Amino acid sequence: MPAYEKVDIQRRMHGAVDALKHDFGGLRTGRASTALLDPIQVDVYGANMPLNQVATVSAPEPRLLSVQVWDRSNMSAVEKAIRNAGLGINPITDGQMIRLPIPDLTEERRKELAKLASQYAEKARVAVRNVRRDGMDALKTDEKKHEISEDERKRSETDVQKMTDDTIKEIDAAFQAKEKEILGK
Repeated sequence: MPAYEKVDIQRRMHGAVDALKHDFGGLRTGRASTALLDPIQVDVYGANMPLNQVATVSAPEPRLLSVQVWDRSNMSAVEKAIRNAGLGINPITDGQMIRLPIPDLTEERRKELAKLASQYAEKARVAVRNVRRDGMDALKTDEKKHEISEDERKRSETDVQKMTDDTIKEIDAAFQAKEKEILGK
């Protein structure tokens, strides 16, 4: 397998792992994390903008997030976006600052979050398998074009399978750590 193809497959597989870690960052575990607000889009200036482009988000305490809105005229839009994000957080407006106390997670909510984490992990596994399939197809095409021999194809297929197995192990480990964090076990 040409080195550039191998690097591309590895890059795409690690991209799936990075996306999974980003998704996990948005799952609330009872501790305040600024990543919790990353997916929120605010309708300001006639466009949808990420929250971090209209305000500064910080975690001054373990159970509190603060959102410092830069333009006072955007306060209600930011507050509305946070309220409608479905995070179960009730914003408290204080001047140009919005405080977000993080409530304790109920057992039911913990189970929902664990199920969501499982879905994210499965989505990442599927993405890795798709990359594997693409890699295998490319190898078969190269063999048909007589660019590589049958032995090289089989050797490269083994490499691709090993990369796939290693990446899926990494995904499973990340999921188990996140599940443990969510369920508090």
